[in-house]
Amino acid sequence: MQKLFYENVYQKEFTAEIISVIEKENMFHIELSQTCFYPEGGGQPSDTGFIEDCPISLVYEHDAHIYHVSPKKPIKIHKAKCLLDWEKRFDSMQQHLGQHILSACFLEKFGCHTIGFHLGEDTLTIDIDCFLESSQIQKVELFANEILFANIPVETLYPSKSELKKLPLKKLLPQTSEKIRLIKIGDLDINPCCGTHPASTLEVQMIKILKWEKYKSGMRIYFLCGKRATYDYFSKDNFALSLCSVLKCSEKDALLKIEKLTQDFNKLSTENKKLKSQVADYEVQDLLNTSEKIKHVHIVKSIYSDVDLKYITLLASKLTQTKDVITLFGVKNEATAHLIFMCSKDFKKVHMGNLLKDALTLVDGKGGGSFFSAQGGGKDTANLSSAIDYAFMKINQTLSK
Repeated sequence: MQKLFYENVYQKEFTAEIISVIEKENMFHIELSQTCFYPEGGGQPSDTGFIEDCPISLVYEHDAHIYHVSPKKPIKIHKAKCLLDWEKRFDSMQQHLGQHILSACFLEKFGCHTIGFHLGEDTLTIDIDCFLESSQIQKVELFANEILFANIPVETLYPSKSELKKLPLKKLLPQTSEKIRLIKIGDLDINPCCGTHPASTLEVQMIKILKWEKYKSGMRIYFLCGKRATYDYFSKDNFALSLCSVLKCSEKDALLKIEKLTQDFNKLSTENKKLKSQVADYEVQDLLNTSEKIKHVHIVKSIYSDVDLKYITLLASKLTQTKDVITLFGVKNEATAHLIFMCSKDFKKVHMGNLLKDALTLVDGKGGGSFFSAQGGGKDTANLSSAIDYAFMKINQTLSK
């Protein structure tokens, strides 16, 4: 098969003879006499497009044969018109060359070797074998973009074995009897690669490092090239404009405004927590005064709707600080029924965890806890009152013995 994608990476349309069609799992694997479709490999995803009216979703190479996968069987066999999804192809070319350049810049500036590469639909990463500071990473990014604007030609070479020995290669060569394909970027980089690349570094347009993190014994670098980087900037610019509109401030003042709002929020949250605790103290006394008593034990039971679960837990905790108190609280929020059972630390006649486990069966729920405290939730809100009544009945039976 003639690999047209190596002869002219910019060719978008071609005609070919369909040599064979193999059906596998309701998909048709089409082999052509020649192709511009790049098969997945070398970290680069395959091309997509059309063979006549058959959409091509995947292209792969197996045993020196290239197959084009489609959900539709082709009707026309001779001189089939084929069309590449050029946007996707050029995006892959930009990202792939950008990776070569960025990897070469990490090596040139700080001696960091690239040990991994992933080109996905949204993300693009390289893994390097060393740790760098943010200022060093920024230097690499600036250097990489200088390489782009230098408009360095990208050459494809097929050197002989004797010529290979003289070249300053920075990667191990693949073990193959076929001619090695090298990609050369001026004096910056020369390495074996089977992917497709633009003819010049300028066509990458932009390299933007997004973030980095520790990975194995080195770092993983997330970045974007070309249109991906441009669209990412548009997205972040729109976010910044929207944020500043909400905050009613300029971009340079946005961070200060957010810090001030965070401080104010934290202050209000602290004050709110104190107020809730004070309110809870008053509510605790009222609940104790109106609670049912079985012998000397106060049974405080109540069902709340659309309230803060943390507040009800706080209420139960404060109540059970008093001697001989059991709280049986239910909280109904939207489609969830929640149970909170607690007892005083001195009360050891009923295990709250076991009591909850039995009651939860009535609300189709799950949960657990200890002897003194247990919580859980379920989907059957209609039976929440029955669950509380069941728990009260079990306590009554135990205390009445």
